[in-house]
Amino acid sequence: MATRFSSHFPRASGSPDVIVVGAGVVGAACAHYAARAGLSVTVLDRGPVAGGTTGAGEGNLLVSDKEPGPELELALHSSRLWRKLAEELPAAIEYETKGGVVVADDATRLAALRSLAAAQSDAGVDAREVSGGQLRELEPHLADGMPGGVHYPEDAQVHPALAAAHLLRASGAEVRCGEEVTAVLTAADGAVRGVATASGARLLAPYVVNAAGTWSGEIARMAGVRLPVLPRRGFVLVTEPLPRVVRHKVYAADYVADVASGSAALQTSAVVEGTAAGPVLIGASRERVGFDRTLSVEVLRRLAERATALFPVLGGVRVIRAYAGFRPYLPDHLPAIGPDPRVPGLVHACGHEGAGIGLAPATGVLTAAALTGSAPPLDPRPFRPDRFPDPCAAPDRRPR
Repeated sequence: MATRFSSHFPRASGSPDVIVVGAGVVGAACAHYAARAGLSVTVLDRGPVAGGTTGAGEGNLLVSDKEPGPELELALHSSRLWRKLAEELPAAIEYETKGGVVVADDATRLAALRSLAAAQSDAGVDAREVSGGQLRELEPHLADGMPGGVHYPEDAQVHPALAAAHLLRASGAEVRCGEEVTAVLTAADGAVRGVATASGARLLAPYVVNAAGTWSGEIARMAGVRLPVLPRRGFVLVTEPLPRVVRHKVYAADYVADVASGSAALQTSAVVEGTAAGPVLIGASRERVGFDRTLSVEVLRRLAERATALFPVLGGVRVIRAYAGFRPYLPDHLPAIGPDPRVPGLVHACGHEGAGIGLAPATGVLTAAALTGSAPPLDPRPFRPDRFPDPCAAPDRRPR
């Protein structure tokens, strides 16, 4: 059923219908699909396009790492939308349907993978179990002795920063970089009227879309509501350019458990993938340390160790750089997408953790549907922004 809400505040002459806060790939997708729906859009970001989580991402468009449920449904819909966008946007976005391969190093992990793949297949995922011998056919440089794994042909990759830039360009939205939002403006009845920025500007619009990534909790706070988005740090190693020694996105089976974990402690698992440009990208680590960007030699050592265990050929390859990024984490591992019933006119599109690039198009479509009152392509209720209890709320002391 569509979420329908009419404009609660008349749009001022010359003002947009929608202000999107955040010029990462999620904000770009929201702008793109809102503009397609006929709305005028202004995008604000305190930094450059893709200057936050998007620019630090690997560009993964994955269905393989998601268990059946709302996030997988969102990922499958996004996968279809990315294929369409790849036909519309320039080849520079480096969209590549290379597929994913998840490997198990023992029989117990293989059994768990087999069970997950069967459930994913029932949910519509193309998941193909492969033997140890077939693994080597898919990835000739993979370490010996792997008993098997699962091949996911639908997994893909895109250049995230270029994808965000081209989505924004195609949207025709006004993009204002270096414009930090300092307040969400509201009317006497609490409804959104626009935003104020650090430059002193007051930009009016009846709707504000919160697509500020790891800073989305702060934007929500400016509007007077709680959204418990936290940063979850990760590092990526980038090798020198190579021939295509890694053909797919390849990761160890324990990566799926790390993605689903809510632990604040350091977790590392082997994730290795080649790119069209030549370098191999190596991850993945997760830890909640606030916005601390301090380079961790221990994390980089673990990533290199796990990558070379998976692909021994990488042992003699130079790493030319390493960088950190922050995933926007929500406690139940589902993004917040849609109108906030606590603040009319405030719409959230955030909290995707490490899956924001893959989930961006479906997020944009759901956001556009909410803004226009049209029927959404899938059930938006699991992503309700107000689903998190407010710890500051007074307890219910009514007699039972």
